Amino acid sequence: MTASDQTPTRGETSTPGESRTPGASRTPGESPRSDPADEILDIVDEHDRVLGQAPRGEAYARGLRHRCVFVLARDAEDRVFVHRRTPTKLVFPSLHDMFVGGVVGAGESYDEAALREAEEELGVSGLPRPEPLFRFLYEAPETGLSWWSAVYEVRCVLPVRPQVEEVAWHGFLTEEELAGRLGEWEWVPDGLAAWERLRRWRGGPA
Repeated sequence: MTASDQTPTRGETSTPGESRTPGASRTPGESPRSDPADEILDIVDEHDRVLGQAPRGEAYARGLRHRCVFVLARDAEDRVFVHRRTPTKLVFPSLHDMFVGGVVGAGESYDEAALREAEEELGVSGLPRPEPLFRFLYEAPETGLSWWSAVYEVRCVLPVRPQVEEVAWHGFLTEEELAGRLGEWEWVPDGLAAWERLRRWRGGPA
């Protein structure tokens, strides 16, 4: 089975040359340069202990467990940033998500990845550090692939400029509005799992 036969984790697109290289800085809207399949990831076990490293493409092809971050972004009015992925996305095209995030690079901490991914996907700089909430092991029911997932929250009072190659639509919704859309819109499965766990973690209904 090749990498294209597997279901990659969040953050990957079909846009040629996209980069999620840890620490790579670019201004919002700037074209990425390197192949995301070449990005080196930490490979971890079921207890989130690092076993080694592998390129992202190999990790997907062999079903190697790795790490991801999910960041819930709220505006000054406490509304949640929600977006719809572009139809050109390799993974979950045109689906909605209430988180921004992506994979954690080799040697990168969850905290570092959360800030990097939030700034990249929101198209801002100078965000406060996202607050870590909890971690869980996500297992994709359709493939059996799994990745350790760290959930964060951040306050974004800056004007957002999401990357047009990744985001087809975006808006800030109240939690009531978001709850009303859960049964109407189609959502990325790992983001929906993280949202349901977040609601339970806070003592509310899933």
